Amino acid sequence: MKNKLLVLSLVAVGSALFFLNFTKTATETTSEWREYLGGPGRTNYSPLTQITAANVGNLQVAWEYHTGDFSGLMPSNPIIVDGVLYAPTASSQIFALDAVTGKEIWRFKGATESNMVRGVTYWESGNDKRILYGAGTWLYALDATTGKMIESFGENGRVSLYTGLPESARTKFIRSTTPGTLFKNLIIMPVRVSEGPDAAPGHVRAFDVQTGQLVWTFRTIPHPGEEGYDTWGKDNWKNTDVGAANNWAGMAIDRGRGIVYVPTGSAGYDFYGANRPGDNLYANCLLALDAATGKRIWHYQFVHHDVWDRDLPSPPTLVSIKRQGKTIDAVAQITKSGFVFVFDRMTGKSLFPIKEMAVPTNALPGEVPSPTQPVAQQPAPFARQSIGEDDVNPYAANRQELKARLKKLRHKNQFELPSLEGTLLFPGFDGGAEWGGPAYDAESGILYINSNEMAYVMDMRTIPDEDELANLSPGHRTYSLNCSSCHGKDLLGNPASGFPSLKNIYKRHDQAYVNGVVKNGKGMMPGFALKAQEQQALIEFLFDLEKESVGVQPANKKFPLPYKLDGYKKFLDQDGYPGINPPWGQLSALNLNTGKYEWKIPLGEFKELTAKGIPITGCENYGGPVVTAGGVLFIGATKDGMFRAFDKRSGKLLYETKLPAGGFATPSVYQANGRQYVVIACGGAKLGTKKGDSYVAFALPQ
Repeated sequence: MKNKLLVLSLVAVGSALFFLNFTKTATETTSEWREYLGGPGRTNYSPLTQITAANVGNLQVAWEYHTGDFSGLMPSNPIIVDGVLYAPTASSQIFALDAVTGKEIWRFKGATESNMVRGVTYWESGNDKRILYGAGTWLYALDATTGKMIESFGENGRVSLYTGLPESARTKFIRSTTPGTLFKNLIIMPVRVSEGPDAAPGHVRAFDVQTGQLVWTFRTIPHPGEEGYDTWGKDNWKNTDVGAANNWAGMAIDRGRGIVYVPTGSAGYDFYGANRPGDNLYANCLLALDAATGKRIWHYQFVHHDVWDRDLPSPPTLVSIKRQGKTIDAVAQITKSGFVFVFDRMTGKSLFPIKEMAVPTNALPGEVPSPTQPVAQQPAPFARQSIGEDDVNPYAANRQELKARLKKLRHKNQFELPSLEGTLLFPGFDGGAEWGGPAYDAESGILYINSNEMAYVMDMRTIPDEDELANLSPGHRTYSLNCSSCHGKDLLGNPASGFPSLKNIYKRHDQAYVNGVVKNGKGMMPGFALKAQEQQALIEFLFDLEKESVGVQPANKKFPLPYKLDGYKKFLDQDGYPGINPPWGQLSALNLNTGKYEWKIPLGEFKELTAKGIPITGCENYGGPVVTAGGVLFIGATKDGMFRAFDKRSGKLLYETKLPAGGFATPSVYQANGRQYVVIACGGAKLGTKKGDSYVAFALPQ
């Protein structure tokens, strides 16, 4: 019994008391990776020390598991409990593996959909062990031992993600692609919704893990009489042409205090908000909620009246700050805009100075932007905040052309407003920081952040009038209103920004496949709630079959706003490289005790440029780092498909190897049978890279 660590400690939460559910040995709790991003604090940290800075160069592949599923991006962060690894395939099939050998134990294929599931949640109470995850419009509960649905949960093993939303939301797109957060017998669910004016409301909801019943709801778009209601238009709460303000990135939780920290995204429509006047609480906020009741404790809003799609991109990180000999429990939030904000966990007081800065107000007609925005004064941003002519890519063959293009764009700071003449968004739509989150080493107080340095061009366009739309065929009309902003008026897409060509799609896919993608979404694309005749007309247009369908005019409602983004366009040179000077991807080590950076290095490489004598530039990256007590930081994430290990103290590269496909995911670290492993999902299928289907585990030679 001397190895037993009985975790039945009474913890005070206000006047309430509760028991923690887990009874594990000390070895088990330090060697596992039981929760998304490593634990409730989302620190991406492992206390394991077998792999060190001295021996990491000897890593080798311990096992590789092929899912056989090449459906798309696989950004999962696996969890490992009791020697079993749990994770999803690219199409949301859930599987369990022997964590030592990588051999499959079971696989659940009952709910498949290609919507970028980032992982699963594990819950146990005695012999009741469950895996919970989102697929389609449902939250599923599986028996962790057998992989079978637990029929006593909700409706025969699943709960509708529409539960607790207004009736008007029932036809709108909703998914959950990030694992839920546990508090006792509750699971608090993040949801992904449309980013257009058809978005469902982003209510935060907690469900009973055992029964599936809804326990509490926090409305992120307040109703009349609720605090924050006056920061919206009069009827925005009715969810007519306004929605979102949702948490899609996941949450962190301080279980001892009973507080869940919930970052939210922008309100829909993302880029024009004349119909949602005001600051729009609780969009773009970090919410501190009572985990048992959903009551708000405090909040902080990072962007007022967002028209740049500045969602908070990752869960916050629970950290501790040392000040004048005292330790302050805090919560740190990284942002797409390249800042780190740090707050006292209990009060929400910022531990570094923030200033409300005057920003441009030359908005599109009808828009009423906020005249100020909060800007962190310390720590310094980890990503550049603006670019000028001198910042144009010095290696670009068409540098002068890029300079001329830049002159015509609004580009002086990151709060330049969307415009018809074009606005440079920098940091870009994908940050700055992204969904992989940072890694935090409590021993040193250092937060490790990987980030992108990619500029985008925001071209707004006016919506075609009814006469123009009337001259289009039914399917072309539907395409123009719903698809052309991403895939182009000519159907050729924008592969550099991740939007494939739809030209001659009938040569690559059948109608059933395309119908499914339009309805359910795929990867970053949301599904569309089109009427049956609209969807059929769209399919006929894409498959060049309209001549067989004469006189069918769908009752397609016009886009309800006068302006719309004309696609997600990267600012690139003629060879497809970023139009700005390097670095194009970075890894930064920020000391939260001092607010200063210990080091910054480029992350990722274009070997063809290095071969020309150009210093390593860094590249776009998606997925986060993990840091260990052994002194090593591991990260995949990069477009070049490499897996790397760095010395966490200096940033020195210690090890790198080519993955079978891009590791656009956050690794997990665990120990089983006395051996330490690092495992990463290799799904590729992003940034124009090849598709993969495997999970790869690395370890030292036996």
